Amino acid sequence: MPNRLLRVNAYTTLDLVDAAARGHDFEDEAVAVLNVTSPRENPDHVTLQLELDNGQLESVSPHADEVTLSAAEARTLAAALESHAEKVEAAGGTDGSA
Repeated sequence: MPNRLLRVNAYTTLDLVDAAARGHDFEDEAVAVLNVTSPRENPDHVTLQLELDNGQLESVSPHADEVTLSAAEARTLAAALESHAEKVEAAGGTDGSA
């Protein structure tokens, strides 16, 4: 990824996921980095970060999106992800491996 804004290292949550940027009159698909972090000292929130490979985007300038979540919001998101993952696995959509 040229001009990467997010750091990618051995601790990055997911460093190559399929992603899309959608607008009213465009849709760009690209690989992306998806990361979950919290502050090392006095953690008071969880940050969810997403950056699409700007080398594959035509309609969106290079950027990274971030969502700041409370611990309760992060747990709600985690529960929703688990529920949907179970549905996909039950339908045979994945073997459960990353």
